[in-house]
Amino acid sequence: MASPVAVITGATSGLGRIAALELARRGYRLGIVPRSAERAEALLGELEQVAGGARADVFLADLGLVAQARRAGREIAARYARLDVLVNNAGLHAFAQRVTAEGLAEMTAVNYLGPFALTRALTDTLLASGPARIVNVASEASRRAGNVAPGTDLRHTAPYTRRESMALYGRTKLMTIMWTQELARRLDATKVTVNCCDPGFNATGLGRDLPGAAALRRVLNVLEIGDPRRGAGIIVRLATDPAFAHTTGGYFSVRDARPLRCPEPGRGEAVQRELWAETESLLAGTAAG
Repeated sequence: MASPVAVITGATSGLGRIAALELARRGYRLGIVPRSAERAEALLGELEQVAGGARADVFLADLGLVAQARRAGREIAARYARLDVLVNNAGLHAFAQRVTAEGLAEMTAVNYLGPFALTRALTDTLLASGPARIVNVASEASRRAGNVAPGTDLRHTAPYTRRESMALYGRTKLMTIMWTQELARRLDATKVTVNCCDPGFNATGLGRDLPGAAALRRVLNVLEIGDPRRGAGIIVRLATDPAFAHTTGGYFSVRDARPLRCPEPGRGEAVQRELWAETESLLAGTAAG
C-alpha cells in the first residue's frame, strides 16, 4: 500500500520539525511548506537520518502572503492523489507591526489568513481522500485576546507596542480556534475532521523578534523548560491517534489532550460564522496567485 501523506507547515524548526520527524518515523510521506530552501534541505537530511527511506517533498512558500499560500495549495493538490493529514503549524509572534506586500498585518497573515487560504485550496483533495484530518495549532494565548470584531481585526494594520502585541497575537490564535470550529460544521465529518490544540509553552523560535530570544531559548533548553517534544506530541496525536478519528471541532490541551473551550469572545456560532464571512470577503479582494 502507498504511504499515507501528511502536509505540515512550519516544519523546519520548533514543534513542526519534531512533529515532521515523528510522522516520518510512522511511515508518512511528508509535504513540507517552508519559507527557506536552505532550512528545508537541512530537514530533509534529518529525515534521512531518523527515518531512512522517508519520502518528502518541498513546497516553498511564505504563508504571510495569501497568493503564495494559494499557490502552494495548488502545487500540493497537483502532486498528491490523496492527502491524509494537513497540519497548519507555522506561527509568528511579531512584537511590532509589519505590513505585507498585500497590505495585511504579517502576524495575522502568517497565523490565520495564510493557513485559511492553504486549507481552502486543499479542501477538495482532503474530502476526496477521506477519512482525512486537519490539525490547526492554536494557543491558550487566545484567552488574552479581549474582544473580537472580525471585520476590524482582520484589517488592523496600525502600529502597536511590544506589550500590545500579546493581545493581538492571542487574537490570531482565537481566530484559529473559531475558524476550526466553523470549518468543522461545514465539512462532512465522515470524510474530514478538523481539530486544534494548545501546545503549551515551548522554547522554540516563535518569539524570534524579541531581543535576547536566542539566548533565553538556550537557557530554557538547558533547564529543560518548555520542552517542544510535548507540544509536538499533541499535534501528532491529533493527526494520527485512532481515538480522534471521529472527533471534529475540538480544541485540546497539551495536558493529556484535555478538551478546552473556545474563549468566550469567539465561542458563539454567530461570531464564528461572521469571522468566516469576513475572511472570505477579505481574501476575495487579494490578488490571485
